[in-house]
Amino acid sequence: MCTNYRPTSREELIEHFGVPTQAEFPDWRSEAWQDYQAPIILGDGQKREARLASYAFVPKQHIPPGVKRFSTMNARAETIGELRSYGRFWRSAQLCLVPMVGFYEPCYESGKAVRWHIGLEHDAPFAVAGLWREWQEQDGSLCYAFTQITINADDHPVMKRFHKPDDEKRSLVIVPEWEYDDWLGCRNPEVARSFLKLFPAEGMVVRAAALAPRNKAASGPVSGELF
Repeated sequence: MCTNYRPTSREELIEHFGVPTQAEFPDWRSEAWQDYQAPIILGDGQKREARLASYAFVPKQHIPPGVKRFSTMNARAETIGELRSYGRFWRSAQLCLVPMVGFYEPCYESGKAVRWHIGLEHDAPFAVAGLWREWQEQDGSLCYAFTQITINADDHPVMKRFHKPDDEKRSLVIVPEWEYDDWLGCRNPEVARSFLKLFPAEGMVVRAAALAPRNKAASGPVSGELF
């Protein structure tokens, strides 16, 4: 599923989401990959706040020695309440919004993987449904981490175009703007499931995208803009 996306800028967090960022937040990269820091939005249904969090529910530094690395960038809606990685936090309804201006998926319609950008008209900011948690670091400080929630998209006119032909099609859950606070304020995991639905295809815009430079061994790309 989605392993790379374009977070919103500080200005977009303020102007579109009404969420100022803390002055001490370091700049984040214009494209987020696993273990990169990016903003998320928390709330109680009335007030929103931003946190800088690691993209992956179990950050690399918290995987026990000898345990094979596993991806926690995306959580399947069908099993999010059952898996050890997510279950406790889903049952506690630790819901968040992941603000972005687009995400990337591979399209195989040409016979080979081509990177495509998925977003809304005019590159308008939007948010997808996520789950968050805290981690305690060795120095006693707290850090945040998040995962994006995905649902089946085998029959979605847009999202069924991505990933290998024989793979199940999945999609991030784009939360409509008028549901932001209802999602953030929801504290019942069963009610939260009612928000997990596919976004209308007619509201989405997709296009082929250039490959992004990336340093796989580091916590950030080799080059790229900072917000």
